[in-house]
Amino acid sequence: MIAPTGHMMMMAAVQPFISGAISKTINLPFSASMEDVKRIYAESWKLSLKAVALYRDGSKLSQPLNAIAESVLLEGLEEIVRSEAPRQQQVVQIVEKVTQYIAKRRKLPSRRNGYTQKARIGGHSIYIRTGEYENGQLGEVFIDMHREGAAFRSLMNCFAIAVSLGLQHGVPLEEFVEAFVFTRFEPNGMVMGHQHVKMTTSVVDYIFRDLAISYLGRTDLAHMTPGDTIRETDIATPETRAKIEGPATPGPAAQEANADKVRQAVLQGYTGDICSSCGSMTMVRNGTCLKCMTCGTTSGCS
Repeated sequence: MIAPTGHMMMMAAVQPFISGAISKTINLPFSASMEDVKRIYAESWKLSLKAVALYRDGSKLSQPLNAIAESVLLEGLEEIVRSEAPRQQQVVQIVEKVTQYIAKRRKLPSRRNGYTQKARIGGHSIYIRTGEYENGQLGEVFIDMHREGAAFRSLMNCFAIAVSLGLQHGVPLEEFVEAFVFTRFEPNGMVMGHQHVKMTTSVVDYIFRDLAISYLGRTDLAHMTPGDTIRETDIATPETRAKIEGPATPGPAAQEANADKVRQAVLQGYTGDICSSCGSMTMVRNGTCLKCMTCGTTSGCS
């Protein structure tokens, strides 16, 4: 671990050769006091540093590295280097040791909060159950489709376990959402029983739409906003389908709203065309064709 004075001297050596401020964090041990902070700022001023950022080890609730765990890691690496194993095997062991250290699993509490969401997709019942950390962050997902065959049910259970392990090892929920939303396979179609999601291209698409809406606030993936009200008995009527999918012949107010959306899309660099798969206005030029930046659908080009 580099001493705080070492960080300052490195910045002082570079500062005269640049017009702006050099960006370098000065790492302090957990035992650093207010007097240490004052001393570092005073010394930085004497060295003519324009900007100083301090970080005390352990000041964040969770961090990739900390001084205590780092010493344990270094001891393990020293043991590997001192071993009589071949050099190539030592390299493999070091990589495995560092990877295991960085991607450490953060287990959930024994008693946790969450929610249960029931819905029907194409006549198939599906239950989503979640588990949360103390701060409300998503930590696990359970998927139950009890009337399906044993193989399909087992695959969904294994998929839920894999996603849960990823979440507990620090994979952001956003990455799962971007990877699995708009996947297309059966069962799909109309969704009954969900407040915001009314259409889905697959069970996996529905699951991550629900999680994105609940934990990320992704209202762009919802078909219904809290202000919209539709009765479940009317979900299959033409009027309801028009509300979800958009009217076939919009009136003047709707036409003006659509024109405003097109203008906003053009200002953001898109063409203003609507994707035939996901319905978003994130189409860009792809040669002589168009490509959707949301779901990847093209208008004909590969």
